[in-house]
Amino acid sequence: MPSLKDLKNRIESVKSTRKITKAMQMVAAAKLRRAQEAAEEGRPYAERFSAVMAGLAASVGGNEAAPKLLTGTGSDQVHLLVVLTAERGLCGGFNSNIAKLARQKAAALTAEGKTVKILTVGKKGRDQLKRDWADSFVGHVDLTEIKRIGYANAQDIARDVLARFDAGEFDFATLFFSKFINVVSQDPTALQIIPAAFEAEDSDSAAFYEYEPGEEEILADLLPRGVATQIFSGLLENGASEQGARMSAMDNATRNAGDMIDKLTIEFNRSRQAVITNELIEIISGAEAL
Repeated sequence: MPSLKDLKNRIESVKSTRKITKAMQMVAAAKLRRAQEAAEEGRPYAERFSAVMAGLAASVGGNEAAPKLLTGTGSDQVHLLVVLTAERGLCGGFNSNIAKLARQKAAALTAEGKTVKILTVGKKGRDQLKRDWADSFVGHVDLTEIKRIGYANAQDIARDVLARFDAGEFDFATLFFSKFINVVSQDPTALQIIPAAFEAEDSDSAAFYEYEPGEEEILADLLPRGVATQIFSGLLENGASEQGARMSAMDNATRNAGDMIDKLTIEFNRSRQAVITNELIEIISGAEAL
């Protein structure tokens, strides 16, 4: 049975931990608002861009002049998995869920006899995947020093991916990130970015455009931007999801710390009462012996 001093020290330790988790919760709440606004403001552009690109891609169809980013290499043997996670932990299952989805995809591809290559963005994903897939790693992007994600960061990642594609290092590329739903819900998502896969608009609401110069030339210029846009959208969604998950996790940790303090306080009071009772019994016994 722990002594009164041990119980008191433990209570003070848990109280200090509760102060930290409460502070982290408040910081995450402040960051969440900005990250959520950025993610929501970026969605209309990404959706509209995808719709326009879908129309262009449908028009080009099986044209031999279509860019390779749209038609692919003609093979599906080598797959690149671009895994976006956070640089920091203490955000519940946010990082683990993305890594788990990427791990399942890699295992499924390997079972089919495909070659898997992994590019990680964020050290938490790298740390989790390297346990089983270290031999498949081809690169890592460190965003530790980046306080606010911008489009330039997505462009740098996109250039790396496109350079590898042009060099013939892979045939398919899939982006892994977590789509923000709300504070307590984030959806791990796998999105194919090479060859480009865009969702078309409904036929009733789709607009018709005439392009100058030709559609193939426009696609050749816009497809690399499309890759960067999808990566940027994934980074924004991840940013909001990370803060939402951290806010929820720290709130739970604060509540659990409070419950633990209550239990330890009850145990401390009972132990102190038992010590006092034993001392009284010893005094009374001594008095009676005299």
